[in-house]
Amino acid sequence: MTPTPTYPLLQLDLNEDTFIRLNLSADNPDLKYIDSMDKLDKYVRQKIRQDHRLYALGGYGENRKVYQQFKHFDTGAGHRSIHLGIDFWAEEGTPIFCPRDAEVHSFQFNDKPGDYGATIILEHQNQRQTFYSLYGHLSLGDLQNLKPGQRFRAGDRLAHFGTENENGGWPPHLHFQLIYDLQGWTGDYPGVAKENEAHAYLSNCPNPISYFGDF
Repeated sequence: MTPTPTYPLLQLDLNEDTFIRLNLSADNPDLKYIDSMDKLDKYVRQKIRQDHRLYALGGYGENRKVYQQFKHFDTGAGHRSIHLGIDFWAEEGTPIFCPRDAEVHSFQFNDKPGDYGATIILEHQNQRQTFYSLYGHLSLGDLQNLKPGQRFRAGDRLAHFGTENENGGWPPHLHFQLIYDLQGWTGDYPGVAKENEAHAYLSNCPNPISYFGDF
């Protein structure tokens, strides 16, 4: 069963009138000529404006070609392309709140081009079962003064959306991912998988859409 939030992840007015579901999959013909982060930023902002919305949301399980421009996603035996979390696109500095009581498992600045940038992983308990939540593309300042084992209560301010020069080069957004088993990772966990490994990874990383509201 997918763990559920006890406090809103984002204190924003999220409803069908304020956000669009963004399709960044290889099936979207609009992305044929999107071959840089600058073009992706313009595309996302344009889609939000065209639909007269404020935010964009989506991405779980999508097969994305956009990662092909980064060596970080090349395994030597093919590119990783299946997205394992949800992306929420909003302005840099948007605050993020702890959705459930938690403690800091680990954190890290994953600074390769196209990577998460500043990243926090929280550890939660759900009916005596442990699971984890990952927050990527954060403000680098959010990692200052953090300590493994540090406690957060549901509703505490956790972090903020980072800028492009601290979030792996991406347009400002939050990559949010639930993980049952970290498999030994600290400060990082794959957010994108190869197609032939997608089933195992998606089983370990359930769809976290409920953390963004009841849509």
